[in-house]
Amino acid sequence: MLTENQIATLRELCDTVVPSIPKDPDEHGVWGRTATDVGADKAVLEAIEGMPPESRAGIGELLDRLELQGFAGFSQASREQTLTTMSLANRDAAIGIGALKGLTLFFTYGLPPNPAWPQFGFPGPVSPPPDVEKPITPLTPAAGEVLEADAVIVGSGAGGGVIAGRLAGAGLRVIVLEAGGYYNEADFDQTELGGYSRFYWRGGPTPTADYNLSLQAGSMLGGGTVINWTNCLDPRPEVREEWAVEHGLTDLTSPEFEAHVQAVRQRIGVNDKCSELNPGQESWRRGAERLGWSWERVERNWDPELHDPVMAGFMGWGDQSGAKQSTLKTYLQDAVDDGAEVVVGCFAERVLLEDGRAAGVSARRGEAEITVRAPTVVVAAGALESPALLLRSEIGGPATGNYLRLHPCTSVFADYGSDRKGWWGAPHAGIVDQFSPGVDDDGYGFLIEGAQYTTGLAASAIPFTTAAEHKAALADFRNASSTIGLIRDYGHGRVVIDDDGQAQPYYSLTEPRDVATTRRALEAQVKMHEAAGARRIYLLAEGLPTWRLGDDLEAFVNRSSRIPLRAGGARLFSAHQMGTCRMGDDPETSVADSRGELHDTPGVWIGDGSAFPTASGTNPMLTIMALASRTADQIVAAVGGQRRPAKPETEVIS
Repeated sequence: MLTENQIATLRELCDTVVPSIPKDPDEHGVWGRTATDVGADKAVLEAIEGMPPESRAGIGELLDRLELQGFAGFSQASREQTLTTMSLANRDAAIGIGALKGLTLFFTYGLPPNPAWPQFGFPGPVSPPPDVEKPITPLTPAAGEVLEADAVIVGSGAGGGVIAGRLAGAGLRVIVLEAGGYYNEADFDQTELGGYSRFYWRGGPTPTADYNLSLQAGSMLGGGTVINWTNCLDPRPEVREEWAVEHGLTDLTSPEFEAHVQAVRQRIGVNDKCSELNPGQESWRRGAERLGWSWERVERNWDPELHDPVMAGFMGWGDQSGAKQSTLKTYLQDAVDDGAEVVVGCFAERVLLEDGRAAGVSARRGEAEITVRAPTVVVAAGALESPALLLRSEIGGPATGNYLRLHPCTSVFADYGSDRKGWWGAPHAGIVDQFSPGVDDDGYGFLIEGAQYTTGLAASAIPFTTAAEHKAALADFRNASSTIGLIRDYGHGRVVIDDDGQAQPYYSLTEPRDVATTRRALEAQVKMHEAAGARRIYLLAEGLPTWRLGDDLEAFVNRSSRIPLRAGGARLFSAHQMGTCRMGDDPETSVADSRGELHDTPGVWIGDGSAFPTASGTNPMLTIMALASRTADQIVAAVGGQRRPAKPETEVIS
């Protein structure tokens, strides 16, 4: 959709971000290879063509301006300066130039099979997808078809999957609507491009509407539980107490709620037998221990009988081994075994009402409109999409979409001078919990954790200063170990809907307590890597601040404390979205009551992380699942569900 001249300028821009730079030795060609050599320009062009019209038009204008300046005839240094100068012109230009740089780097180093991977020590996919049948057969309703159920559940992840299993097991006729597709081991090709484009919300890491953070959320049958990093942390006692005392969820400190936690742990097979540390994780464990900081090995929902640490390293793009005990393999399968039906590729547009209470859901599957009639509606589409559904339906009250918590993360990566094998083993195998929420800073501390190994995403996350400096950082990428500093945020953002009714999340990390905690998390990561023996430490922030062995560490820490925590400063990430339809006593500040039912709409229930009154302070999967199990009990009590008689066994005629 771009003109020929715009496409030609785009190619020049791509080769400015990743040019050929003479370097000897250059065993794997990383220095000499350009973006267009690997076809990154074609992939960027395809990505632009998939953007909304206004975004495409903005990119086109930027390319026109570059052409008018004679960009193609500039030297490499002049091209880099031109991109920097244009980025300083205004916010839109900065966003557009940043997007083009990021896409170029993402595709240059992420397109499979990639000639840079040997330089990174990365083997790439280690096996083809296995031939595994899909045990669930989704419904394929015709356009205009009306389905009937006792309960319709929108979303199938950690919350929706659990509620589906529990309600179907209690005898209710259940229909689950999932906006994403149905994928299993046969679809997992162990590539980040294939994983992000098919299994993630809006096709992969997506910025907030104000561009301050990058969000990752699952979008497939089973939701984020199919592609998360299997970190199973129980809901913290301090958080349970806070939610019980301050928000009216009085039973969360009781043995009854603890029974939900333990039942979930048992059903998804949580254990500590599959958390080997790769050399990078061993490095920062060593650093933590030298500093006297507490550290713990992670428990994960992973089947030891099927465990292979090589396979585990790809889990963020799907698990070929079948070891991950996601809701797809547990609660959703239980639901289907008990008679529940599933519709995939189905976007819920509105909650239907009759006489002020729930009557079902109007949805769209491709171009076909379908209706599910049900007196109970469970909204469990995640903290980004659940509030959007309520806002389109004009229900939920004034708090709908508010109190978005994200556990915003900073990231630091450090070069240790030898291969850290970051691609091997679980991304989360250990946690530094010295400063964990509830122990440190009045309940709003931070965790230091690991992250999924990537090549394309990592290359795009490393801020571009000059092409030579970026290639130098990547040349030693195999020697790097990355950590994230995950804070329990006290402040919050908001999800609204645009003119098309689509979710638009906004989040600014400006609350003083959160700013202070984030800066302490950066400082702790830097000091831990230094104690572990790193020879270089990089902050993922504009300008790529770098400490080298022999530099003044305190001066570097002080420099990190001055980095803005927003777009144009530190790179901020979030894989945990919570709180936009939160439970509580007050209809002015919460969407659902303490049981999970909407204050203003009987029969509509919140069943996912959007129900959190505040941030959990830990990886939220177990908390979401335990709360969902609790809410399922409340729904069954409200509707009087009873288990149906067992299905008669099919007679076998010999």
